[in-house]
Amino acid sequence: MADDDLTGDAELVVLAAGGSEHAFRTLYRAYVRPVYWLAHGLVGNPADAEEVTQETFLVAWRRLPDLELAGDSLLPWLATICRFQCANRIRRQRRDREHTGAVADETVPSTIDVEQQVIDGRLAEAILNEVAGLGELDRAIFRLCATEGYAYQAAADELGVAHGVVRNRLSRIRTRLRTVVKEST
Repeated sequence: MADDDLTGDAELVVLAAGGSEHAFRTLYRAYVRPVYWLAHGLVGNPADAEEVTQETFLVAWRRLPDLELAGDSLLPWLATICRFQCANRIRRQRRDREHTGAVADETVPSTIDVEQQVIDGRLAEAILNEVAGLGELDRAIFRLCATEGYAYQAAADELGVAHGVVRNRLSRIRTRLRTVVKEST
């Protein structure tokens, strides 16, 4: 889910596809961090990761009217768009270097490691599946703290629960996710 009042991604996608900028902003705020970090991992530097993140959400905005959300989260679809945008950026940069005869920038990968992308994709899918299996409160806690960067108390206030509930549940969620990561690597 990706809204302050716990509206689901599917409803937000329908609203955003219908032109609601508020719904799209809500989705953006919910998923900009994971998309950025995926992009950063693939392109290797903050400036390109920021541009790829923006390109990802621009493509998403344009394609929302045709999207039929499969599942509870928009993140797998955004991650796919992000990977394509990263691949395009890396190809474009390599082509530009070849045409200009410029010295290769060592911070930009010269090729895309397809095997690593497949592994990263499987890991992201495993994590998303694990998160999807959580209860509604745990998913909300994970979204607020892990995705949106809320502090424990801020998340507790947002959800109307005690600070300790957020801290303890997030600790259990992280332990579950570490197990998933270990099993997937």
